[in-house]
Amino acid sequence: MTLAPSRATDLPVSDADPFSHEVLEDPLPMHEQLREAGPVVYLSRYDVYALARYEQVHAALVDWQQFQSAAGVGLSNFRTEKPWRPPSLLLEADPPRHDAPRRVLSKVLGPRALRGLRDAWVADAEVLVDEVLADGPEFDVVPRLAEAFPLRVFPDAVGLPAEGRENLLPYGDHAFNAFGPANDLVAKGEHRVAELSGWVGSVCARDVLAPEGFGADIWAAADRGDITPAMAPLVVRSLLTAGVDTTVHGISAVLSGFATHPDQWQRLRQDPGLARVAFDEAVRWESPVQTFFRTATTDVRIGGTVVPEGRKVLMFLAAANRDPRRWTDPDRFDLGRDPSGHVGFGMGLHQCVGQHVARLEAEAVLTALARRVRSIELAGAPRRHHNNTLRAWESLPVRLEVG
Repeated sequence: MTLAPSRATDLPVSDADPFSHEVLEDPLPMHEQLREAGPVVYLSRYDVYALARYEQVHAALVDWQQFQSAAGVGLSNFRTEKPWRPPSLLLEADPPRHDAPRRVLSKVLGPRALRGLRDAWVADAEVLVDEVLADGPEFDVVPRLAEAFPLRVFPDAVGLPAEGRENLLPYGDHAFNAFGPANDLVAKGEHRVAELSGWVGSVCARDVLAPEGFGADIWAAADRGDITPAMAPLVVRSLLTAGVDTTVHGISAVLSGFATHPDQWQRLRQDPGLARVAFDEAVRWESPVQTFFRTATTDVRIGGTVVPEGRKVLMFLAAANRDPRRWTDPDRFDLGRDPSGHVGFGMGLHQCVGQHVARLEAEAVLTALARRVRSIELAGAPRRHHNNTLRAWESLPVRLEVG
């Protein structure tokens, strides 16, 4: 990556490609260079303004008036380009259009609903961990736990039919790739876009969903007039787009943290109540969602730079989550830290509405493991899965000592 000051201003200019395979494999060096370059860096390759420090990323996330989501949270600018699918009513909308769907989904995924699911999910995690451990001490936690548990409980909670659930992960993978440039990662999924989008659209329909579940609750909100019938399937789709992949990669991240920080696993075993802290610390530390874009609605001054109206702003959530200006020893996975200020779930009114669902899933898995497993260590070389937006593991082989 080459950094140089602009001739016209003191704005640092970088030719870095955040979506190259080299950076996706290990983004930390680029994140550090961008943070140290200044509060704003111009990325010449994509003609966007980048924010990598915590202060500026947090400020942009909460300022929806000047940094809109409605023009798309990816590189594509919906002011001038047609989206590949109808925009999300939550992620890609601003008030007032955003408000009613957000209220509905916040209620559907609220504390009362999660209390009703807790016992069943905890029991399901116990059964899954027993099944995995019965096969021996070495296995790949990505397919066996991180993918298996969300795919075991979340589609049931939504009310999806059993057939076709294998489409959830490839659909989500393409959706998050599509937030980046039209590179090879997008191209690899394009041949299935019609098929996957068709399946997702079909299972969001009222008559396909189970009579009880998150999906049915969303349609009931349409019946009450809280949202329109046309909005209901798009709100259900939001659950399916963001409710699986990010949880899968969050659980992978926390298990990676424990496999590489054995002292922290012992800390959790001694106090299983730290399970939710551990998950949030892993979301800070690894940032399963690495980046999101906003679009300036007016000329916005950031530090000494004016970002012109209509220009895309790339927020590096992951870089902000390891900014030493905000965090002490940021590269360490540490259960003694208060990670609650992290921006891994966003911040402000667009903050992830399903984050408490993800926390409950992770808590169930970690608590079940902590009861049975004395130690977790890597049993082979982990392998990354590259995605334009997500930080993910393809494979994470571990060895568990039970006892």
